[in-house]
Amino acid sequence: MKTYDLVGIGNAVVDVISRAEDSFLDNMGIQKGIMQLIEKDRAEVLYGVMHDRIQTPGGSVANTIAGAGALGMTTGFIGRVHDDGLGRFYASAMDDVGIDFVNAPVANGELPSSRTMIFVSPDGERSMNTYLGISAELSSQDVPEDVAGNAKIMFLEGYLFDKDKGKAAFLEAARDCQATGGKTGITISDPFCVDRHRADFLSLIENDLDFVLGNALEIKSLFETDDLEHALQQLTALSPLVICTKSGEGVTIVAGDERHDIPVETVVPVDASGAGDQFAAGFLYGLSTGRDLETCGRMGCIAAGEVIGHLGPRPETDVKTLFAAAGLL
Repeated sequence: MKTYDLVGIGNAVVDVISRAEDSFLDNMGIQKGIMQLIEKDRAEVLYGVMHDRIQTPGGSVANTIAGAGALGMTTGFIGRVHDDGLGRFYASAMDDVGIDFVNAPVANGELPSSRTMIFVSPDGERSMNTYLGISAELSSQDVPEDVAGNAKIMFLEGYLFDKDKGKAAFLEAARDCQATGGKTGITISDPFCVDRHRADFLSLIENDLDFVLGNALEIKSLFETDDLEHALQQLTALSPLVICTKSGEGVTIVAGDERHDIPVETVVPVDASGAGDQFAAGFLYGLSTGRDLETCGRMGCIAAGEVIGHLGPRPETDVKTLFAAAGLL
């Protein structure tokens, strides 16, 4: 039976990335800088107008798992794809980089495989247009107990909260992991997702999770406040470990009475895609290898800094080398 350093559960989405001017976004009715859910017909239109596409297996937590795997962690990913061209591409691409893609593509799946069209503006901002497809149908049946129960860390994606069966899958995965001594946590994913499921998020964080990671907007949304410090106080009363990213303004990590405010170097990103995902990869690598929380946070910042320096949401250089250069290894 395989033991995993890190297992993720989330949307299995093929990312299709291209550059676009702001005028193009306006002409196509794309709202800049956010993730919009779209239907299949709209997905086909946007795919057709993209130039010089880069196609990669994506999804927020899947990107984190890929980054963690590149750092040497033994990883698995629980997601749902159709047995179609995109689904087979996704499963193969994950396996090719050493990630155990736990569930085979579903023959005669209920919906096509999921995809996100990502338009990157000259300032590095990303505008995401996501057709959720089959990945949003993930349920407890897709969560093998022998995988979740053999994970040292289980990392959950908040986007899957939009369906009750996704919530049930979360609970099963978290409890299977914790029953064998593992730790479980969540990336909140999106403030609009929080708005739809606030009570369920807070209940899961308080009763079933060991850590929570979110950006400032998401954490403020949890408590319907514009005061980040107030939101952090409330969240740390519920969770033993809170990690709050603040874009170019650094990171705050709170565990009980212990707090670390870690600054970052402000740079203009080539592409902001994956910054939060790779921060999580660096942080979880540090956590799994017994580093102190400040070092974990610094590792996360270095991993995020690497990914915003190029197009695409996954690392292109050896991030461990960057850790070593910063004196973290």
